[in-house]
Amino acid sequence: MEHRIAWLDVFAEKPLAGNGLAVVEGSDDVDEGTMLAFAKEMDLSETTFVQAPNADGADYRNRIFTIEREIPFAGHPSLGTAVAVARWRGLEEASFVQQTHAGLQPIDVKQDGGHWRAVMVQNAAEFGTKLEVEAVMQAAGLDSTEAHQDLEPQIVSTGLPTAIVPLADVSSLGRLTPDFGAIDVALADAEPRAGETPNFYPVWFDPESGRARARMFSTGAPGGEDPATGSAAGPLGAYLAEYLGSDRVVVDQGVEMGRPSVLEVEMVEGRPRVGGGVIPVIDGEVSLP
Repeated sequence: MEHRIAWLDVFAEKPLAGNGLAVVEGSDDVDEGTMLAFAKEMDLSETTFVQAPNADGADYRNRIFTIEREIPFAGHPSLGTAVAVARWRGLEEASFVQQTHAGLQPIDVKQDGGHWRAVMVQNAAEFGTKLEVEAVMQAAGLDSTEAHQDLEPQIVSTGLPTAIVPLADVSSLGRLTPDFGAIDVALADAEPRAGETPNFYPVWFDPESGRARARMFSTGAPGGEDPATGSAAGPLGAYLAEYLGSDRVVVDQGVEMGRPSVLEVEMVEGRPRVGGGVIPVIDGEVSLP
């Protein structure tokens, strides 16, 4: 059966930057095995499948797949999918309520010339386990002295758990050599969702400029690293608000990968509001069994 498909770059300020996303329309008839197989075929951090909603108040249902499995929620797949839906429906501006396994998320999209901008309100942050500094830093391939001296690494989730690992100096990001086996061990018993390895998110933050620089590592991302992670930026915004009183942060990510990305986070009534640019790249059709 033929399905429309859109390829978009999310959290991007120019084409071929940010985080690439493939979105498949009208996939109610597509089984989960086919979704996963197609996500592996795309070999992107995530591929999404739009279905009719089954929750009151939702405009569509978003099924999100990495190359390994379906996940309950993610940032750039949410924003990119909303833009794809708006374009398919002939809208230049829209406010949607998206349904995912993590719940309902409001998303606003607007076209500005050939570019789009999307902003979503994530779930209220759940603060989980505080992590042992030495184990986490060793898993990152760094010395424990490179950890931030005042901010502890911790699991925070707005739908997908993230291990926020604050660093003392931005230069440490360029020396990271993650050991995924050690990451699994260091985070195995972390809450929320013990037994599910969270995103591993080393980050440096400059309070004066309100700017952060981050990298995100996960075996669910092709090559083990993700160029732009909205589901981690939201928890970071909540973390910085909780411990530093900072209500806004602009996150630079993907620089080391050659996919520069910009993620904007603002805390609104206790929930992270995450936004950025979305650039459509390819439109087409795909035949799925």
